[in-house]
Amino acid sequence: MLKIEPITQYTGKTAILFHDNIDTDQIIPKVHLKGVSKTGLGPYAFDEWRYLEDGSDNPEFELNQPQYKGASILITGDNFGCGSSREHAAWALKDYGINIIIAGSFSDIFYMNCTKNALLPIALEKEDREFLAKYKELEIDLPNQVIKTPDRELHFDIDSTWKNKLVQGLDDIAVTLAYEDQIEQYEQKYQHN
Repeated sequence: MLKIEPITQYTGKTAILFHDNIDTDQIIPKVHLKGVSKTGLGPYAFDEWRYLEDGSDNPEFELNQPQYKGASILITGDNFGCGSSREHAAWALKDYGINIIIAGSFSDIFYMNCTKNALLPIALEKEDREFLAKYKELEIDLPNQVIKTPDRELHFDIDSTWKNKLVQGLDDIAVTLAYEDQIEQYEQKYQHN
């Protein structure tokens, strides 16, 4: 079976990007959608915000701040990943180093693209996200669906199907291959007819 990196007990550095309605074109501009590889898109994540016209880092962009270098948990606003349905947005964030996104809400298609690419999307109310933004590091316990801080734990909801796939490190192909014996039996049965 094919496996991706499972998410169970995860500790990571946080980065804060409190903007609402960040769309997939802002996450990965269409000019960078020339390939179909899941890797190599990280340098282009947030390209138009991240770099100045001369190609240097934009010092005004939040994720370019020194305290956010190496962050793997993104805390952001409402309606994250809206816009077009490009899976490249999830690929770019993953390649950039983000493994968990905590937002007020997500576009449905973007949410699904996250779960299919080993990115954990967590939806929380604004006051909870503001509370979490005080911490440089967070611990996420996916099996128990809690975010742990030194002060308290916050529960989050996730569909059991997506949770199971992320905890076990399974992508859609791996789930299908779990039925390989039954698929082969079916094929053999109908090949002889």
